[in-house]
Amino acid sequence: MSRPGVNLAAILADSAARFPRRPAVRLDDAVLDYGGLADAAARTAALLRRAGVRPGDRVGLLVPNVPVFAVLYFGILWAGAVVVPLNPLLRAREVEYHLADADAALLLAWRDGADQALIGARAAGVTALTVGADGLPGGGRLEDSELELVEREPSDTAVILYTSGTTGRPKGAELTHHGIARNVEVTCGTILQLTERDVVFGGLPLFHAFGQMVGLDCAVAAGACTTLLPRFDAGRALEIIERDGVTAFLGVPTMYSALLAAASGAAADDRTRAESLRVCISGGAALPVEVLRAFEETFACTVLEGYGLSETSPVACFNHPDRPRRPGTVGTPIEGVELRIVDEHGRELPDGQPGEVAIRGHNLMKGYWRNPEATAAAIPDGWLRTGDVGVRDSDGHFRIVDRMKDLIIRAGFNVYPREVEEVLYEHPAVAEAAVIGVPHPVLGEEVAAVVALKPGSTAEPDELRAFVKERVAPYKYPREVRIVEALPKGPTGKILKREIER
Repeated sequence: MSRPGVNLAAILADSAARFPRRPAVRLDDAVLDYGGLADAAARTAALLRRAGVRPGDRVGLLVPNVPVFAVLYFGILWAGAVVVPLNPLLRAREVEYHLADADAALLLAWRDGADQALIGARAAGVTALTVGADGLPGGGRLEDSELELVEREPSDTAVILYTSGTTGRPKGAELTHHGIARNVEVTCGTILQLTERDVVFGGLPLFHAFGQMVGLDCAVAAGACTTLLPRFDAGRALEIIERDGVTAFLGVPTMYSALLAAASGAAADDRTRAESLRVCISGGAALPVEVLRAFEETFACTVLEGYGLSETSPVACFNHPDRPRRPGTVGTPIEGVELRIVDEHGRELPDGQPGEVAIRGHNLMKGYWRNPEATAAAIPDGWLRTGDVGVRDSDGHFRIVDRMKDLIIRAGFNVYPREVEEVLYEHPAVAEAAVIGVPHPVLGEEVAAVVALKPGSTAEPDELRAFVKERVAPYKYPREVRIVEALPKGPTGKILKREIER
């Protein structure tokens, strides 16, 4: 694999030159080869420029796991613009916030179910174009000069991924062309070890760092094929693995549990062994060791756990395939990246002592978009403070043991309590609200809300649940709502979530 160019889209141009007829992305019978993907991306870039998009402009991308996502993603990059991937499940008010915060020049939204996206874009004052399987509309002849890849500086922003802590609204992590390209090069070469003969399972959301960069970008860099599944279903995933000869599976722990359940529930004569699988990658949350071992036994495939964040482009640490694995750990830092465990003053702690995970390396974000205060707080001294509690073992392996933040991970999706709490506070009957994660046997965690009402007010749990459901993405609203007399508080009046029964 040759070294990527300055523009991240060069990984596509390079693979198209080497493997023009090899399949790049597929969704069932719809297959786009590398030559076709590169041509479509270049054409998209030209049409974006004709629409007034300039290098450095932010372009929202709200498209599910379909082949045109890759066309538009690389097309935006090809034009020198910045991709702002958005979850297709976002409601109008959430779309409005992200577009306005990013000062987006344009939104590209999947035409099926685009109502919320269009309402949000209109409220943000951003032009929205709906797209179907054929990509951006626009005919006519394009000049060769319009199809050229726009050069960018290594430190220029390529993608803005929105993330959030529990004490504020979502922040845009600016990831650079060099940072992503280098992370893809290392991850593809030393962890996944992909070649053009591999088939990568594309069931993780492409708007998310894991599916987008570890999945799609790594596959494109290697000239491998990404076979897509728009909405994860374990039975359907097993069919795709067998049908397409999937060699690399990327998933969150709930996917592995679901695949095991699907495999064990199938009739003996229908049961797939998924014999093509070579390597499986797990991230997003801790994978129970029992699940890992059962999966490897059932599918005769190695499972590698790793760790990263949107702010780290995203991979930071992994169990490497050519080194002894340590189930229950996230392995050792990848090439060019350092991890250490620090105390509240940033001082490194000895092995075996828990503290905050700090990261430094080529993978670090440029900063939070137009938020220097948050950037300085997150990276005070060149080391990113992750907010995760970890331990470094004596052999150099890292374990993530807890979260300093109140982040809830529901089936691999991040839910930030503060965002949901703010919606609850909009209800006229709510006086106090705390959103917490409660254990769930399948999802890992479920979202729950504990609410105290204003004196003299009334509201039923179903009413509050419906109120939030209308205003946030489906995976965020609390399935469980408890109404209490008062929430536990500390001496300063701060709500003590740790004292709420889980």
